[in-house]
Amino acid sequence: LALGSFLNVVAHRVPARRSLVRPRSACGSCGHEIAARDNIPVLSYLLLRGRCRNCSASISLVYPLVEALTAALAVACVAAFGLTAYAALAFGFCAVLVTLSVIDVQHRIVPNRIVLPAAAVVLVAHTAIDPSPEWVLGALGASGFLFAAALAYPKGLGMGDVKLALLLGAMLGASVAVALFVGFLAALVPAVVLFARHGSAARKMAVPLVPFLSLGALVALFFGEALLDRYLSLF
Repeated sequence: LALGSFLNVVAHRVPARRSLVRPRSACGSCGHEIAARDNIPVLSYLLLRGRCRNCSASISLVYPLVEALTAALAVACVAAFGLTAYAALAFGFCAVLVTLSVIDVQHRIVPNRIVLPAAAVVLVAHTAIDPSPEWVLGALGASGFLFAAALAYPKGLGMGDVKLALLLGAMLGASVAVALFVGFLAALVPAVVLFARHGSAARKMAVPLVPFLSLGALVALFFGEALLDRYLSLF
């Protein structure tokens, strides 16, 4: 929960190129510094009923959702992988996905300052934990696939998605195929809704892709090998 609270700070300040340390967190409406008692993850939001104690401005529901989701993913990683180095790596991967998803929804960007170092750290750490060329091949294969798609249809994919694919491939290896399939399939849902509501004008409306690719990555992280094996067993 505490790390989820920090991820909110990262998602808010990195796109604005502000320090993650100073100044202390403050209300976005009145600028009043948030007291420690009002900065307890999830609980403070509930006690304050989603409003600033000083000016009563509404506090975005995104903040407690990020905190709760981060905590849930931490529990899921330990439950699935035990108290292991891989579980720690998996949780770090999940935390980056949560952060990038929030940033993409709010700003439509994938910051290089987060995704590229994360991809490098995950690749090195995963190779150290489980030495195999699969992780670097997964990173290059996934990013190469999306790069080709971005060249073919630059309005549909950005280079940020290509860089995110580096991170996904480094963590998931062959299972990155599951992540991409599930992610693009999930992204069809809002695309169909927009097309149904706005017709041909929907072609000019952007849908943030990172949250959907992140959803696919989570499915692949916890169930990817089983899904891939079951698919390959059909042939």
